[in-house]
Amino acid sequence: MKKLTIGTPLSSSATKVMLLGSGELGKEVIIALQRLGVEVIAVDRYENAPGHQVAHRAHVINMADGAALRALIEKEKPDVIVPEIEAIATEMLVQIEKEGVVRVIPTARAAQLTMNREGIRRLAAETLQLPTSPYKFADSLEDLRAATEVIGYPCIIKPVMSSSGKGQSKVDDASEVKAAWDYAASGSRVNQGRVIVEGFIDFDYEITQLTVRAIRENGGTETHFCDPIGHVQVHGDYVESWQPMAMSSLALQRSRDIAKKVTEELGGLGIFGVELFVKGDQVWFSEVSPRPHDTGMVTMCTQRFNEFELHARAILGLPVDTTLRAPGASAVIYGQMDERGIAFAGVAEALRVPESDIRLFGKPEAFKKRRMGVALANGKDTDEARTRAKLAASKVIPVKV
Repeated sequence: MKKLTIGTPLSSSATKVMLLGSGELGKEVIIALQRLGVEVIAVDRYENAPGHQVAHRAHVINMADGAALRALIEKEKPDVIVPEIEAIATEMLVQIEKEGVVRVIPTARAAQLTMNREGIRRLAAETLQLPTSPYKFADSLEDLRAATEVIGYPCIIKPVMSSSGKGQSKVDDASEVKAAWDYAASGSRVNQGRVIVEGFIDFDYEITQLTVRAIRENGGTETHFCDPIGHVQVHGDYVESWQPMAMSSLALQRSRDIAKKVTEELGGLGIFGVELFVKGDQVWFSEVSPRPHDTGMVTMCTQRFNEFELHARAILGLPVDTTLRAPGASAVIYGQMDERGIAFAGVAEALRVPESDIRLFGKPEAFKKRRMGVALANGKDTDEARTRAKLAASKVIPVKV
């Protein structure tokens, strides 16, 4: 990668970055890029997405439509494309990257592999020989019934293409397979006919190992690690996270070894959220996102540079620093209703919780279990921080206008 000079936004010298997907994570990446003088174009499938509200320009398209995606890229002529979600026409990204039209973060191949759970699972388990849960794929309800009998119960059923835990079920016996198949189909964004069945691992806890690939001062790429992030998920959706997660030195080393192997194989620059299961000193690979991770929102109150700033710096070939400043935690604020243009009461009360902060994402439409904001808190340790974050989140009450 050649040395980058950063121009002036909205001028002929502008350094232009296009985000594909502009939710709450994308919004923070946009803010981080703008603070470094970058012109940002935000793209999403619906109007007034959180990132649309802070970008220089915004577009609404079906990002799974390759022709529409290519037309927009040729119109805007960005220097860099940053995928923020999975549901993108990744074949088109591979094509235009190969043609030298634009640089994709971290690479078009990484975006393509991680969009599909089958691609990344086969890469991790079969190519890289990383420890994972046993798994099988199924294309029909009949195939799924057979696969669950081989894998055994309990097991986890997920669509091969989905995001943020959508369509994911834990199945305890054969009577629940049909419902899991139907739920997986409803949660899949792209392909509604294929699922992965994973054996259930009796783990002690899950972590996200944020891993940053950045340019060395003298050239070449170097891997950096943030302190591990513990998190709680319900039905595949993150509900709280904290940093640092206490773990044995051997488990931490194994986690980082796995994270380095998979991110080196994916290549490119930027931050990766590597999800891992841990039991004692044993570690299993679960998934990887080649972008900031929802559980990593805790870094907005724990690190010198949060995950969004690290992503922006790495993308631009700038130095990164993963220093932890203080223990902290995050807790999700839900919409609690199906309504457009809701308001939030209790913000002042939330911010009276010691060492707390909140982020309200500005999503135009709320759903009962839609993530509309997050509470952040620090403390003398992660236990205190978690208590404060959950208390602050509980004070924020969505209301109809």
